[in-house]
Amino acid sequence: MSRYLYIVTLVVAGEMVFSLPFHIARFFRPTMLEVFSFTNTQLGDLFAVYGVTAMLSYFPGGAIADRYSARFLLTASLVSTAAGGFYLATIPTPFNMALLYGYWGVTTVFLLWGALIRATRDWGGESSQGKAFGILESGRGVTAAVVAGILVMVLASYMPEDASLASDEARRRGFQMVVLGYSLIALLAGVMAWFAIPDIDDVSVSRPNPFRNMLLVIGRPIVWAQAAVIICAYCGYKSLDYFSLYAVQVLGMDEVEGARLASYGAYVRPVAALAAGLIADRFSATRSIGVIFAVMALVFAVLSMLTPASTSLVIIYLTIGVSLFAVFSLRGVYFALLQESRTPRYITGAAVGLISLVGYTPDIFMAPVAGRILDSTPGAGGFVHLFWLLTGIAVVGIAVIAVLLRLQRNNSLDEPVSC
Repeated sequence: MSRYLYIVTLVVAGEMVFSLPFHIARFFRPTMLEVFSFTNTQLGDLFAVYGVTAMLSYFPGGAIADRYSARFLLTASLVSTAAGGFYLATIPTPFNMALLYGYWGVTTVFLLWGALIRATRDWGGESSQGKAFGILESGRGVTAAVVAGILVMVLASYMPEDASLASDEARRRGFQMVVLGYSLIALLAGVMAWFAIPDIDDVSVSRPNPFRNMLLVIGRPIVWAQAAVIICAYCGYKSLDYFSLYAVQVLGMDEVEGARLASYGAYVRPVAALAAGLIADRFSATRSIGVIFAVMALVFAVLSMLTPASTSLVIIYLTIGVSLFAVFSLRGVYFALLQESRTPRYITGAAVGLISLVGYTPDIFMAPVAGRILDSTPGAGGFVHLFWLLTGIAVVGIAVIAVLLRLQRNNSLDEPVSC
């Protein structure tokens, strides 16, 4: 099986599985809020449900990734997630939406996440971890941008030229077509995974009981430090869910224009992730992440002070672009820390499970917190408060990197990498 077809399949599968729970709310948030008559707080609470079930799935899901083939796990994840998307197209009640997001927390994380990261680390080998995860994140960015761009055109085809004049029925039908589009592509990605990923199960010859690995990683402080890095980085990533709403409420765009702006922003992701991955291989993933956190703190602080009334839209767009570059750069390299922190390969899945269990807790708290911030001060004022919160989180990320560097120095003295 071609090495490059393998990584392309991981890229497509790794992005499309999250398109239904995340992309719809990220790129089409104003439309979704209108169709379901949700507030930002209510939509944020749905993501909290997803976050809880995902959190419970990360650790055991990572452990089974050390035992079962990526082919089986990725295919099962994509097919079951797509099934939930077809149900979303029926416009469920708020209670059933909560059940659906809880279901997606299991299908996207328990079945796929650990297997995806393990397979990518194996693809990268000993010396190309930054490249491997940079390609994964870069390719996922291209996939997200292309699919979102196509589905923005689908939504626009159901809306009048002035989208603010759209009827409820037109908006609903356009939204349903977007959901069905994401669902069908996720299903096709599952078929692709089944045929393109080799059915190799050589990952746990020495440890037939993968859950023993969970006990090993719990006692490694360096794993907990990596998890803290991802908490801070992922909070920044979750902020991207609000840029389409920012475009509508602060920049004065309509909902189609806001979705289009968010989809354009996704094209920053492949460039940023691949560049960060290559730089991390050349220098140091840990130090690169520290620099990126500093940039992220600066740009979010600047965004909190910019308004269309006080500066030109070009300056605002450039600042948003830099913030996107910083956030996507972090996404491209933070799992490269596994190799740099000398994590043995045979516990990769369990380490990813614990790191993700802790690191992705923003799935539980970030959307509810941001939703309440935005609803308490509607419009530009809410975004000012949100951007200052993100600035503070980035500063915490810099402090965590300092701790991680010290742990890495200590770890390098007494523990070799096991393959």
